[in-house]
Amino acid sequence: MSTASATAPRTGTVLADLLPSPRLSASLAQAGVRARDIALVVGGAALTGIAAQIAVPVPGSPVPVTGQTFAALLVGAGLGAGRGFLSLALYALVGMAGLPWFANGTSGAGGASFGYVLGMLLASTVVGALARRGADRSVPRTAGMMVLGSGIIYAVGVPYLAASTGMSLSAAVAAGLTPFLIGDALKAALAMGLLPAAWKLVGRRG
Repeated sequence: MSTASATAPRTGTVLADLLPSPRLSASLAQAGVRARDIALVVGGAALTGIAAQIAVPVPGSPVPVTGQTFAALLVGAGLGAGRGFLSLALYALVGMAGLPWFANGTSGAGGASFGYVLGMLLASTVVGALARRGADRSVPRTAGMMVLGSGIIYAVGVPYLAASTGMSLSAAVAAGLTPFLIGDALKAALAMGLLPAAWKLVGRRG
């Protein structure tokens, strides 16, 4: 068996699982893991909220180009399905409660782009489940994972956009999907570089 195969983290592990934990007594170890999970969930929600403030208006569309979709998919891949779901659920619930950390500093559930937030919640969960099966460890599989995650976001966000604005579905596709395809391709390319590279680095350190 080669050194690389002997030291590579097994499938079923996501990057967050490899973060070091403090050495605690047996009675405190489980509490330490829970505290780390809580910190990861809150950190994932905060990362998504910060990325949402990177927003560029799209002429003719009520939906801006933002960094939040990319952040949500990375949160899912990095944290796994359970923590990814909780992170995006926290992001959605706190934004609905009034914290202005949706795109362009907005909040609440009534905006035309809120469907994309719901889509990110589902996409983060699916991407996290795929990451646990090793989908983020090679460039081709990472590409497929990101395409699927983006597709899920649009599958929820575009119909919500149509329903909330009174647009036809074709108009919602033109306003809420087509202008974002190039940006999504660039985000996928960035993830294709970042995630497999992170696993290679982990394998060398292992």
